[in-house]
Amino acid sequence: MSLRALIPVAGAGTRLRPLTYAVPKSLLTVADKPIVGHILDGLQSAGIEEVVLIVGYKGDQLVEYVRNAYPTLKLHWVVQTEAQGLGHAVWCARDYLDGRPAVIVLGDTLVELEWERFLGLPQNAVGVKQVEDPRRFGVITLQDGVVTGFVEKPENPPSDLALVGLYLILDTLRLREALEELLRRNLRTRGEYQLTDALELMRQSGSQFYPLRVQTWYDCGKVETLLETNRHLLHRRANNPELPHCAVIPPIYVAPTARVEYAVVGPYAAIADGAVVRHCIIRDSIVNAGAYLEAVLVEHSVIGARSTLRGSFQRVSLCDDSRIQ
Repeated sequence: MSLRALIPVAGAGTRLRPLTYAVPKSLLTVADKPIVGHILDGLQSAGIEEVVLIVGYKGDQLVEYVRNAYPTLKLHWVVQTEAQGLGHAVWCARDYLDGRPAVIVLGDTLVELEWERFLGLPQNAVGVKQVEDPRRFGVITLQDGVVTGFVEKPENPPSDLALVGLYLILDTLRLREALEELLRRNLRTRGEYQLTDALELMRQSGSQFYPLRVQTWYDCGKVETLLETNRHLLHRRANNPELPHCAVIPPIYVAPTARVEYAVVGPYAAIADGAVVRHCIIRDSIVNAGAYLEAVLVEHSVIGARSTLRGSFQRVSLCDDSRIQ
């Protein structure tokens, strides 16, 4: 039986404001496409044909993007009308937890792994990575290669293995039962219904989970990590075009419909469709679709879609449709 993918993308992205005032964070560009596009590329490469988006904040934009950019996907979406945690978000898609195996991928998380191998595992599995400060994440404990506990954001972490937002669930009916138990018993952690707590209920009822360690994981929840992800992806997804009257310092990505004139671009610059860059120096920055930049030096910055920036600013986070001169 083929897998379906559930992608929670309902978050408001408060740590990325002002960038997320106009777009959901999963639609922010890194390298050559939005975050959710990189996730869908990985899933499609492993043969996933059906996707359920769990949307909330500006969800219509996400649905429209996936419809247009991935027309061959069988697309469904459900709405999380109130932000009550990741467990609640997945519960909103409970009709798709019907016994058919599923993979859950958080919509602001990018991992590098062999997708086909992961999705072909014969047991429940969770992606994990060693981190310096596990208190910020869901954490697992292990014994003899089997998960022996799930804990959400523990004050005293029992291990340094953090959940990276990647879950392969073969017995989805048990997950549905665990989520319904969370809500029925009002079991909250830090005021929210957590997916980590539902996985622990599954484990206690007999489900076994195995870890898959990932080497590369980016949580694109802050401007700093967004730019870090951009730098990393450009090493593989840059196009480094020849730009007349410009100096190009690889790696960079410039969309085919962008116009760049008399500029120094790179390293680590990503310029999206329809953007115009004139007489600028752009490095370690993301310029989103339709932005207009003239006579500026921009570094360590993210420029929102359709924004205008003229002058001598060096570091900005500029939301969509802004104008600074």
